[in-house]
Amino acid sequence: MPANAHITGWGSYLPERRLTNDELAARLDTSDEWIRSHTGISERRIASDGESTASMAIEAAKQALLVANLEPRRLDLIIVATISPEFIFPATACLVQDAIGAKAAAAFDISAGCSGFVYALALADQAIRSGSAKAALVIGSETLSRFVDWDDRRTCILFADGAGAVVVQASDMPGGILSTCLGSDGSGADLLFIPAGGARRPASAETLSQREHYIQMD
Repeated sequence: MPANAHITGWGSYLPERRLTNDELAARLDTSDEWIRSHTGISERRIASDGESTASMAIEAAKQALLVANLEPRRLDLIIVATISPEFIFPATACLVQDAIGAKAAAAFDISAGCSGFVYALALADQAIRSGSAKAALVIGSETLSRFVDWDDRRTCILFADGAGAVVVQASDMPGGILSTCLGSDGSGADLLFIPAGGARRPASAETLSQREHYIQMD
């Protein structure tokens, strides 16, 4: 019988810097009451110059492994879900793999926006059910404050920084992740995206002047 995938460890990392709604309201045409009533958000965390998607992912991963009482060398798989990777390549997951000493683990990133962690967890579940992995580390990590236009009140109230991680392990015990169902709708791609910086519109003086390297939302 296929093994069941159980979450056995969890961890998180948040930068110390807090950016409150009142601070945003001091520079934008908005208010704490408006932001709270429309989003439920009262503050967001902002990474320092020394913090990044990889560094936060590493700290969250260490916590999750500690809770799971699992040595990094026993990991078979590391998946990092992010749309603000450390580099275009190599994968942020590879940086995590090296930093924590998970020498036997395959490591890769996935880019699926807000649903990325769910996608990554589903992939880990499938790897365990198939028998190709016995222990997986799933991480969601973002440094979106560096892709936010702080003069755009539609987006800057929503996105910020932090990381979360879980260890998923094979078990004969019932329960765990019962099932997953994934889907996408690519027709809305232009409703929330970063126009420049990819292969279609590489970085240039024009894309910088038009602020196309920031998150844009319709």
